[in-house]
Amino acid sequence: MNPNEQKLTYPWGDALPEPGRAIVVGDGVRWIRMPLPFALDHINLWLLRDEIEGRQGWTVVDCGVSRDEVKALWEQVFEHELDGLPVLRVIATHMHPDHLGLADWLCRRWGAPLWITMTEYVTGRLWSRPPVGNMAEGGVSGQAAVDHFIRHGLVDPEAQEQIRQRGKYYPSLVPDVPARFRRIMDGDRIAIGGREWRVIVGYGHSPEHASLYCDTLQLLISGDMVLPRISTNISVFDFEPEANPLPLYLKSLRHYDGLPEETLVLPSHGRPFKGLHERIAQQCTHHAERLDEVLTACRAGECSAADIVPIMFKRKLDSHQLTFAMGEALAHLHALFYEGQLSRREENGVVRFKAVDG
Repeated sequence: MNPNEQKLTYPWGDALPEPGRAIVVGDGVRWIRMPLPFALDHINLWLLRDEIEGRQGWTVVDCGVSRDEVKALWEQVFEHELDGLPVLRVIATHMHPDHLGLADWLCRRWGAPLWITMTEYVTGRLWSRPPVGNMAEGGVSGQAAVDHFIRHGLVDPEAQEQIRQRGKYYPSLVPDVPARFRRIMDGDRIAIGGREWRVIVGYGHSPEHASLYCDTLQLLISGDMVLPRISTNISVFDFEPEANPLPLYLKSLRHYDGLPEETLVLPSHGRPFKGLHERIAQQCTHHAERLDEVLTACRAGECSAADIVPIMFKRKLDSHQLTFAMGEALAHLHALFYEGQLSRREENGVVRFKAVDG
């Protein structure tokens, strides 16, 4: 455990839900865990005891990716953890595959509606369309991603080809999204099981990410906005090449300032923990340190995003990780560029940044 983790409290220690089973983490709140085919090998999902229009059942928060083994684990959950009651509603915090992948299957399986923010729904539905040749109807194009990263200094042909193949990545994990949805928005109050849950929308990680906070339980379902061990990925990708997501993310973290110190955080990855404000402070420090590293490098000479990756990530990266590392390096460069601390120019098809005082 790293020093930052030691400043957090984990009420369940090292305990994890068994496959297809749940751990009770609050009154009417159950924690389940599903596998992911990445280095980050799991996602936490949440079952909330509910009643809608007189019907007893459950609200599911987040879904897992579309894989037969995940569906099989869900069937075990249905058999053992729902007390013989149906799923009444599915809430997705955002449109990334591990959160939205099985939404359509779950909603069809139970005749339940999907609740999600508008931007996450539209993006997920668009991206779930399969690519056509090198182009994708929904904007998920492996070649577009390669061109984007080549423009930012990625020269390794093998890495380029691995990223090119990821054009099929999203629709393979999110083959469909429900044709209808119920829109949720920042500040909405959702009644779940007789308790009020407030929607807290954040930006930077995804288009319109929704966390859920219940004051009665002092419990926050944080999604990917606050994670206990790893930092939330903040990236600039090909579909919004001039984006500046890092300031959006850091500003969004301020939305949690008023939550109680004893809030139990239920993150999408890692273990439930207490120490929300400590963890947010750690994340702000983390990004401030990365920005300092990037600025120092750009004072020493012109840097592309590819030049910044080994400065920010001092370990070997697989193709999945490299995509996010390139995107995150560019997010830090853009933050400094839009602040006026860096200039940029494009030469021979590659964008490079330099400190304005360098």
